[in-house]
Amino acid sequence: MKRVGVLLLGALPVIAAGVYLAVPDDSADPADTAAAASSSAPATAESARDDAKDRAEEEREADDALIADLPPGLAAPAKKELAQQLVSSAENSTTKWRTAYGSIQDVGDGDGYTAGIVGFCTGTHDLLTLVERYTEAHPDNGLAGYLPALREVDGSDSHEGLDPGFTAAWKAEAEVPAFRAAQEEERDRVYFEPAVRLAKLDGLGTLGQFVYYDAMVFHGPDTDAEGFYGLRERAMAKARTPGQGGAEKAYLDAFLDVREQAMEAKRPGIDTSRVGTAQRRFLAAGNMKLATPLVWEMYGDTYRVP
Repeated sequence: MKRVGVLLLGALPVIAAGVYLAVPDDSADPADTAAAASSSAPATAESARDDAKDRAEEEREADDALIADLPPGLAAPAKKELAQQLVSSAENSTTKWRTAYGSIQDVGDGDGYTAGIVGFCTGTHDLLTLVERYTEAHPDNGLAGYLPALREVDGSDSHEGLDPGFTAAWKAEAEVPAFRAAQEEERDRVYFEPAVRLAKLDGLGTLGQFVYYDAMVFHGPDTDAEGFYGLRERAMAKARTPGQGGAEKAYLDAFLDVREQAMEAKRPGIDTSRVGTAQRRFLAAGNMKLATPLVWEMYGDTYRVP
């Protein structure tokens, strides 16, 4: 359902080499002049990259300081647990998310096998990244032998090289505590932590942080129109974030509108209840702190958290 590895927000701008506008000295050797300009260009570009990197680091430190002064929100242990229950009700039809480490099936959405606690997919790069990182720490794991096939099917819905043994291997590895921990670490690194961080910088409370997190899981951390960052840009064109002085409810309404449109555009007829009868219900009730008890519906089933 999502693709990682294409996020461009961290890229540093590259400044072109300077253009010399001074009138050249007629007595100078043209070859020497050209050589001097050529040798200075890489240094100029390297200096610009270093400056940009320094500015980005300063901005990140300023953001870190801002976030440190804010309430924990969705990052509070109880709220983070609640967030996993809500996502799991959509991804695995249960609030008992720890039962889903070994889940794996092809749900027919064009993304190959969907597996694990947040629906890592063989066709969207995140499952491949998970197995690669896990294999670096645990080379002899039961999934390592499938890495060549996972790299081949990445970006498609193909099972070539994975059938018939991959699903059984996944379920077996999911019994290993280290692989369970790896799934949680990858969930946090790719989805939870970036979503909560950006939501806080946008001035959103606990509900808004969850709205970002669930969208990050489903749409992926992409910058294209259908990825999370693309959706955010489209929502910001409709309403200002609280960080920009806008009303939180109005902005979240706009974000959820854009998100539902993207879901339906990708898969016409898709059940959007993870938005319509869950997040919109909380928003309509004014439950900006995502306070319990919570009641929501997902694909026709009712869930409750006391």
